[in-house]
Amino acid sequence: MDICGHATLASAHVLFSNGLVGSSDIVEFATQSGILIAKRVPEKGSFLVELSLPEILTCEYNSNDVSMFSKALSGATIVDIKGTTTDSAVLKALNGVAKATSTDKIIVVLSSWEAVAELQPRTDDIMKCPGKVMIVTAAAPEGSVYDFCSRLFAPKLGLIEDSACGSAHCALAHYWSLKMNKCDFVAYTASRRSGELKVHYDKEKQRVLLTGKAVTVMNGSVLV
Repeated sequence: MDICGHATLASAHVLFSNGLVGSSDIVEFATQSGILIAKRVPEKGSFLVELSLPEILTCEYNSNDVSMFSKALSGATIVDIKGTTTDSAVLKALNGVAKATSTDKIIVVLSSWEAVAELQPRTDDIMKCPGKVMIVTAAAPEGSVYDFCSRLFAPKLGLIEDSACGSAHCALAHYWSLKMNKCDFVAYTASRRSGELKVHYDKEKQRVLLTGKAVTVMNGSVLV
């Protein structure tokens, strides 16, 4: 995986919790996506972790068969389909000229929050759809404390559904920023376990800041 929010968050949490970085509030990880930065954010009696991840840009997606995606999502009404790219030059070339025909991540926008939350995906049909990852999302209803919700399905990668995906929000931040004309969001992952993320999209630095909390559930020892 080029970006794994779970691994980055968990690693930073362990390093901070066990004093393995001294008094530093910042840890930098060298990854396939460049330097990922984790920052300790004090909270009463504990702390949060803010991850600085690279943006993933959304672009027009040339799909001539929306019915394929709708079938995979049990007949859900699809409002929009987007592709993704990490190359801003590619995005500029696509605007008004062409549409992406292949992408690792596909964003499928549904008509309502309820449609995402109550969705019963058809894994076999998702396997037939383009892309390695399918991100399903919708705006939150008026008056909600959240801005949008999402779910992520990646059976091609051996993951039926992710509980809360950090890298997905690198793309969702760009998409919803364009739709809502804002850069700060409270996002909800409508998986069985569910999850909540604070999201800030820094357009100038081309970074997405995700703030969340980790909990240590197991300690172990290795005898050598």
